[in-house]
Amino acid sequence: MNRLRLAAAAAALAAAAIPAAPDAAAQNAEHRAVVERSKAMVPAPPWPAGDERGMANAIGAGTWMRCAYHMTRPNAKVYELSQVLTNTMPSSAFSKKLVHDFSPSAMIPGTMHAFNNDGVTGEAGQQGTQFDALGHFGFLDKPWDGKGEKPFGDVKYYGGYTQKDVKPTPDSPLLKLGADKVPPLITSAVLLDAKTHLGKGQAMKGGQLVTAKDIDDMIKAQGLAWRGLLPGDVLYIYTGWSENWQDPDVKKVYYTQGPGLSYDAAKYIQEKRVVLVALDNPFTDPVAEGQLQGKAKPPEGSPAGLPFVIHHHNLAVAGVHNIQNANLAQMAADKVWTSCTMILPLRTQGSAGSPVRPIAIGISE
Repeated sequence: MNRLRLAAAAAALAAAAIPAAPDAAAQNAEHRAVVERSKAMVPAPPWPAGDERGMANAIGAGTWMRCAYHMTRPNAKVYELSQVLTNTMPSSAFSKKLVHDFSPSAMIPGTMHAFNNDGVTGEAGQQGTQFDALGHFGFLDKPWDGKGEKPFGDVKYYGGYTQKDVKPTPDSPLLKLGADKVPPLITSAVLLDAKTHLGKGQAMKGGQLVTAKDIDDMIKAQGLAWRGLLPGDVLYIYTGWSENWQDPDVKKVYYTQGPGLSYDAAKYIQEKRVVLVALDNPFTDPVAEGQLQGKAKPPEGSPAGLPFVIHHHNLAVAGVHNIQNANLAQMAADKVWTSCTMILPLRTQGSAGSPVRPIAIGISE
């Protein structure tokens, strides 16, 4: 009899030691209740006439409610999701290099004050961890053949705006769809670990795709099927490509290529009404080795004439913002799959992009 009791006790201890099913931790009753209450509070399209916010129209009481849940968890931690800006960091060839000029310390005669200043040159909105405004990308109805005058008069933008509406002269700021029109993005976020699920623990390769099916599979594998992607969410995807972000940038690998979203993934994100997508990669779009030099074709499934179809679809069609060069490694290591995120691009009038310092607040799941 004693042996039977011992065996039963051992079996009970063994059962207790078995990890819970992947969904168990995420299906916290309070978290589920907050998510359910929030759904009716998040606006849905169609958006108002003259819209310049796109999916950011979803930001409001519903997304703030979901955010507040994560901020008030015991042991919640703040994660910095941007790279540090320096003069020696990787630099995009598509934009002017960012250079910080640090002035000598100064004093004011007749006072006890000493002070320091610095300046910056280059295209700050397109270097480092940066945010794309909806007016960053427009499109033509057919490819330009590279001959004659550039047909800017035919360019269209998100919401049906034309070049005349958005940027009527070469030296004009964006009159529509600029970074100054973006509200503070305070909302819930989902982080998907593509390095683990697609790279099998290794950084994803240049040109490798994150597809709609991959997103669904990662949501299930990370125990998030109970919530999925919600309207108003920010989607972070950790690819591991940021392992190539070196400072100082001696090898100069980071901006030569990178993994990214497939076209069907962009459509899926639009369908889910995600506000913003951010990867730890340089382009959001997948870029294979040699593609920037014309030695490799755009990813399979890209429409003709749209080699950067993810930028095109997100910004000019769906109204979904992008962040490039996100710093997601620590949050992925801690398995913080859901969080409150705060993203505030600078209110620079008419800017097509902005340096940005996104943060996330959450706990390991």
